[in-house]
Amino acid sequence: MLKQLKLICLLLLVTLFTVACSSNEEEAAPKETDHEGKESVELTISAAASLQDALSEIDEMYADQHPETKLTFNFGGSGSLQQQISQGAPVDLFFSAAEDKFDTLVEEGNIAKEDGVDLLGNSLVLIAPRNEENLTSFTDLTQEDVEQISLGTPESVPAGAYGVKSLENMGLWNELKAKTVYAKDVRQVLSYVETGNVNAGIVYKTDALVSDKVEIIDTAGADTHTPIIYPVGIVKDTKNYDAAKEFYTFLQTDEALKVFEKYGFTAQ
Repeated sequence: MLKQLKLICLLLLVTLFTVACSSNEEEAAPKETDHEGKESVELTISAAASLQDALSEIDEMYADQHPETKLTFNFGGSGSLQQQISQGAPVDLFFSAAEDKFDTLVEEGNIAKEDGVDLLGNSLVLIAPRNEENLTSFTDLTQEDVEQISLGTPESVPAGAYGVKSLENMGLWNELKAKTVYAKDVRQVLSYVETGNVNAGIVYKTDALVSDKVEIIDTAGADTHTPIIYPVGIVKDTKNYDAAKEFYTFLQTDEALKVFEKYGFTAQ
């Protein structure tokens, strides 16, 4: 009986020792680093769909200069992205196509005012499939042969909200409301026009410039809508503040702004 008790005690000691060693090894395991020894980090950036092409190029540029940082982008309508962040989605930076969506996060305390900046501007344009001959301006949208036009859903897509406001100020919205097809973001509007599913669409100038299947028919006057501003900021709950701050600062450099300007944005 005594021998059995000693054997049990010995087994318990061996087990405890093994667990302790395993725990220490896990704690001592080095964090993943790049070739220069910098700790690797992944940032999630929720950004308006209209920024996709410019940010894809900036992503490659940033990767060359900061191999330790991986950028993951979540593109969509600014309203939908704002709601995700408000509900606690793990996001490091928010790049909005509308000031009001951004301001909501600031008011909620999700973005500190000092960690945000109005970075870019854009303009609103009417597009149609290339070689469209019947459309020359916004007023032509009321013609009978224009059966459908497309806009981003105004509640969640800033370009859609700007579009409705512009059409209202032009005195056209009441006639066009019934033949409007709503889309989840500006890229879906662009797709509808490219494929000929609608006669025309309203998007940002930057979206129109990336497609060779559409042409810009008209530009909404600056007096028909409020200024189109793109703010960007660091989400307060980020677990990677230093890395997020570094990328946030990079977006404001001349190097990054030249990329945005190439895609049709204006620096603020």
